[in-house]
Amino acid sequence: MAGSRRCHSRPPAGLASERVVRIAIGSDHAGYALKERLKRELSRLGHEAIDLGTHAASPPVDYPDYCFPVAEMVADGRVERGIVLGGSGIGEAIAANKVPGVRASVVTSDETARLTRLHNDSNVLALGERTNRVEDTVRWLTIWLETPFEGGRHLARLMKIRDYEVAHGAHR
Repeated sequence: MAGSRRCHSRPPAGLASERVVRIAIGSDHAGYALKERLKRELSRLGHEAIDLGTHAASPPVDYPDYCFPVAEMVADGRVERGIVLGGSGIGEAIAANKVPGVRASVVTSDETARLTRLHNDSNVLALGERTNRVEDTVRWLTIWLETPFEGGRHLARLMKIRDYEVAHGAHR
């Protein structure tokens, strides 16, 4: 597998504190303000945020139009990670997960931010602006970036997902 679709057999180094990471970020109108805040945080951490829109809080737009391009950049290996934002993050994760090779997870706590990376090697973070406090989402972003994939028993599970995608013609 190429790029970020690869499942790691051993834990990679955490990303946030060690090197610059290219991260695609996109939102609908309901996640616009949070997107702008997280872009500033990514910059502060020394990472490169590639903003795929939307570029204003109005008019209302459809989240798949922004989530699919983020997910495609992750799946194609043009970026290492992606972030999708909306009112709740739920629809955004559903849309991103339609792209083969993407493992998008809605994060709602420190623990889910940690576990989605540790056990699931998630490559797309989904957050809701209407359902979370901004300071929490900033903290969860850092946890998500810094937590490595644990590998071990979790690798076999991710390989089953990849194998399913391949068997059903969904893998790129």
